[in-house]
Amino acid sequence: MQRKVDQDSYQPSYLQLVDIIQEQISSGKLRPGDRLPTESQLCAFHNLSPMTVHKAISLLIKSGTIVTKRGKGIFVKPMQFWDASFKLGKLQYLLSEKADTEVKLVTLQITRADSIVCSKLKIKTNENVLFMHRLILAEGKAFLSHFEYLLYDPKSPIIESAMEAISLKDLFEWKGNQHFKKNVLSIRAVNLKDEEALLLNAPANTAAFCIEHLFFDYNDKPVSWGWFVCPGDRMHFSNVISMGNGELKNENK
Repeated sequence: MQRKVDQDSYQPSYLQLVDIIQEQISSGKLRPGDRLPTESQLCAFHNLSPMTVHKAISLLIKSGTIVTKRGKGIFVKPMQFWDASFKLGKLQYLLSEKADTEVKLVTLQITRADSIVCSKLKIKTNENVLFMHRLILAEGKAFLSHFEYLLYDPKSPIIESAMEAISLKDLFEWKGNQHFKKNVLSIRAVNLKDEEALLLNAPANTAAFCIEHLFFDYNDKPVSWGWFVCPGDRMHFSNVISMGNGELKNENK
């Protein structure tokens, strides 16, 4: 027997209705793609006002649980491949206190920006930039490499903070982050160059992940461009898309 909204409950009626519909979805009574009763039918069945039902439906739409189709009704949102999202779970673990990681500074030098660096940082050719190459060690073994170019200003706290990063957690959470407004990330597949492969104890030309980052300051000016390189067998991305308790969920592992 279908549960009805309890008019004597302390829980608001619209939240009860949200819970009821989510329970029907998670139990399989309502499947992805199934049509829900109309708002007027829900009003009649649960003895609720149109405003209360509309508020519940709006919450379910906002959470991505259901969708409306003009002229057709309200439907449970189908699970779709492009709903998947991934987190850098392996890096998150390496940031934790449980992980035995350290950052080794391989190269630190002031250099002239080439055309690629200039295009990324929006600067003129041959302007000075600070180049840093770090090697991230996990349990004493090379796990990934990090390359970074920063706008060179000896007085900048960003430069000072970047040079002080001695752990992976420092690298991701160093004090310079307070000067950044946003970070643009992209991931692509690459093959390890000979030098990278040697440092990471991997065969040359090994398939790898390249995680590129571009930091912007509060004037929307790029101030740091860099990338992490990690052999493909050391980092995995997986995701389970499920309806959970009635809401479409992404479970990253």
